[in-house]
Amino acid sequence: MEYRYMGKTGLQLSILSFGSWVSFHKQIDDSIADELMGIAYDNGVNFFDNAEVYALGESENMMGRVLKKKNWDRTSYTISSKAFFGWRGKANKPNQTGLSRKHLVEACHEALQRLQTDYLDLYFCHRPDKKVPIEETVWTMHNLVQQGKILYWGTSEWSGVEIMEAHRVANQHGLIGPAMEQPQYNLLERNKMENEYLTVFKTVGLGTTIWSPLASGLLSGKYNDGIPEGSRFDLQGFDWLKDRWMREDFLQKIKNLGALAGELGISLAELSIAWCLKNPHVTTAILGATRKEQLLQNLKALEALDKLDAGVMQRIEDIVQTKPVLPEY
Repeated sequence: MEYRYMGKTGLQLSILSFGSWVSFHKQIDDSIADELMGIAYDNGVNFFDNAEVYALGESENMMGRVLKKKNWDRTSYTISSKAFFGWRGKANKPNQTGLSRKHLVEACHEALQRLQTDYLDLYFCHRPDKKVPIEETVWTMHNLVQQGKILYWGTSEWSGVEIMEAHRVANQHGLIGPAMEQPQYNLLERNKMENEYLTVFKTVGLGTTIWSPLASGLLSGKYNDGIPEGSRFDLQGFDWLKDRWMREDFLQKIKNLGALAGELGISLAELSIAWCLKNPHVTTAILGATRKEQLLQNLKALEALDKLDAGVMQRIEDIVQTKPVLPEY
């Protein structure tokens, strides 16, 4: 396993990490979660990602039970939570969502209880909140760090402008600013990482814990011939995800990428994940898996890194043609 510093912090994260979105509680039970987290940890993974909204809190409950049973040295791994959406679904009442001081503090306490831990290594503002003053959010996250309840705070799916505004407020008041962002990043979704955040990387620095390196499985090739039963796109309530990715132009590009991966002697999933890791601004790519074989194959992306030389990277670019167009100077 390789480890990278998270932005300008001293925290080192494994470049491959393990997340629970969709899979925990909805697709797998405690025994499978225990097996998969064990495989990840034994292969050097030291970051496990979660959020209050995943399976409406049940994902964190499951991960908490597994971590308690594993009894790993707490200093050997990092865990996260995210707050914004609440965990009560349609039953959410005022102050049970968003980035107000009340919700961020209460969501933090609830995450600590569900994950059965004394502190969160990473705590994310899961979306920007247009209705809450940024000062309130930054002060709240700073105070949670000062109290020892979280070690680093960051954002998820914020714009570059919003991240810089948070840093402006932090600098103005002498507070701890956001250290990391969790954006979506893959061969088909590139604008934030390769365009919008470039100034942030150069100025204040930014660690990234990217999600969906396989575009919810599309870049593994498993949807090339339709939607398998029990897969993510087949789940009730995830039609929006299916509608986002099941496009004929994407599928054709993925088939062409699959042919290239075959030439290189690696799987399409390995190629797609390794491509993400070639970006030095990626601190870690979060893997999701429901089966042992699936996780072990995805972890092999580490071995595929050396095969993605400049020539192969250009061939990939020629196939996908998704690189953001930047202004000419």
